[in-house]
Amino acid sequence: MTLAITIGVLIAGAVYLILQRGMVRVVLGFVLLSHGVNLLLLSAGGAFRREQPLLGVVSPESAADPLPQALALTAIVIAFSITIYMLTLAATGKDDDTGGSP
Repeated sequence: MTLAITIGVLIAGAVYLILQRGMVRVVLGFVLLSHGVNLLLLSAGGAFRREQPLLGVVSPESAADPLPQALALTAIVIAFSITIYMLTLAATGKDDDTGGSP
């Protein structure tokens, strides 16, 4: 139950930050969203209910599914690259809040 509440708070905070005007807040929103999705992927795998995902150590019936862990690792790498790209855009971009023409 604690994990579900944590995922909900992370995703709700991410949606709030993504809807803000500043680029840095949008980047932080995407970081929170990636953390929430990673927790969601790991909780969907059910690793806490099963044994290690190594078939040589435990029987196949009780081994955890390694696919959600691999998807979470891939999502971490993709989120890191998107974060770096968005921070680069925030640093080089011009944030004009006046709404007028340049």
